[in-house]
Amino acid sequence: MAFQLHPKLQADTHLISSTAQCQILLMDDARYPWIILVPQVTEIRELYELDEQQQQHVYRTILRVSKGLAQYTNAEKMNVAALGNQVPQLHIHIIARFERDAAWPAPVWGVGNAEPYTPQQLEQMLKDLATVLD
Repeated sequence: MAFQLHPKLQADTHLISSTAQCQILLMDDARYPWIILVPQVTEIRELYELDEQQQQHVYRTILRVSKGLAQYTNAEKMNVAALGNQVPQLHIHIIARFERDAAWPAPVWGVGNAEPYTPQQLEQMLKDLATVLD
């Protein structure tokens, strides 16, 4: 079975780039610089289900993306989480956080409504992040 991105992730994100094993996506919520990594492995729900090589690749990608996003945004804190309560497909959230953000210090989930990027903001953010994360 070929890899397919879960429909909810497809609807809520924009592709920044791909590696051989992961999709790197931007969550369409301009309130938070929020990236989602999705290992391109079919029918995987948990990190421990990946083989050792896949785990290492995903972990290295998490570190690289976290560092790049932190530097790009001057974040005060980076939140990294793999929940999967609403979307069963394995995906990892990497969110730049600030004391001034709408949810601080709580998690971002369930706080207010997402504010989609304007077309101009989206174009610029995707371009910037593709460069920063390359």
